[in-house]
Amino acid sequence: MIAITNCKLFQDGKLHEHHSVLIENGNITSISNEIVPPGFVQLDAEGDLLSPSFLDLQIYGSGGQLFSAYPTAATLRQMDTDLISKGTTGFLVAVATNTMEIVYQSLDAAKAYRSESNGFLGLHLEGPYLNAKRKGAHPEKYMRKAELDEVKRLIDHADGTIKMMTMAAELQDDAVISYLLDNQVILSLGHSDATFAEAMEAYGKGFTTTTHLFNAMPPMHHRAPNLPAAILNHPSAMASIIADGQHVDFEMLRISHKLMQDRLFLITDAVTECNIGPYQHQLAGDKFITPDGTLSGSNITLLKAVENCVNHAGIALNDALNMASANPARLMGMSNITGFLKVGNRANLLLLSDELKLNKVFLGGLVI
Repeated sequence: MIAITNCKLFQDGKLHEHHSVLIENGNITSISNEIVPPGFVQLDAEGDLLSPSFLDLQIYGSGGQLFSAYPTAATLRQMDTDLISKGTTGFLVAVATNTMEIVYQSLDAAKAYRSESNGFLGLHLEGPYLNAKRKGAHPEKYMRKAELDEVKRLIDHADGTIKMMTMAAELQDDAVISYLLDNQVILSLGHSDATFAEAMEAYGKGFTTTTHLFNAMPPMHHRAPNLPAAILNHPSAMASIIADGQHVDFEMLRISHKLMQDRLFLITDAVTECNIGPYQHQLAGDKFITPDGTLSGSNITLLKAVENCVNHAGIALNDALNMASANPARLMGMSNITGFLKVGNRANLLLLSDELKLNKVFLGGLVI
């Protein structure tokens, strides 16, 4: 039994100081400013902010090898260890448009590793069912419309490891969309050239989120509203955004949050350097590019994304933290497990200084 004492925390949008959080059997059992009962090992937070740990629903690599180049359980183990040390205790590993051989190797790695996972939640297939008009850094030669038989084979082989798919909804048959939803796959609209009407139709059919807002989609137009206008105006559909200042200008991040509030969540879309395969990422300053100079994945952590939201986009700290924890947890249906600082949830927590330096990571109440 552990008690984290003398910590600050946000609840109901307000900062509360000098609180204690009690943890038993890996879960939060009490949050109060009362005296800690006997029997608890006390850890003095020294006034640091206690936050739920982070969830990254789109990341390609961390701490070493790029997963798509080395799709093995060992790569997932490397990512798990590295991301937890940086405050991300839940993540979906992204698999971009690629050969089906690589996709199936990724599924096999996910199945092999999931029994020992700490933070690995499953896979996010970002392709191959995308629109070549908005290919971004993805190779067009592997892109295609989804065929139901192929999708069925993919889902059967995945055995539950595919948690999310990014698709260009305007190209897909209703039968494919319904099949994926029936198999509990979260559908994200992305790498899409959808009009406003097509995007709204996709959200109506069950797409609940959108992949990296503003990237790999048509730019907003005042006489021809399209996908960005649809997501900004929608009452419930969510969207991820890359808050590195490279993929999206911080002023657009500010505007998006002002309009979307808790429908917007942070991803890193982070990659690691790689010189083999179709995705070769080279570090250029503080960003990654492909050999032809195309902007590819990011070079940030979720904590850095939170910091950027606060320091460069004028987003309140509580909202920025929610963008990395509560908001993606809601999308994943995990609000009663993680992402929220509340009794009953897993004690996956962070202690952050006033300068947002990561001082401690708790995984099930244990200091990592």
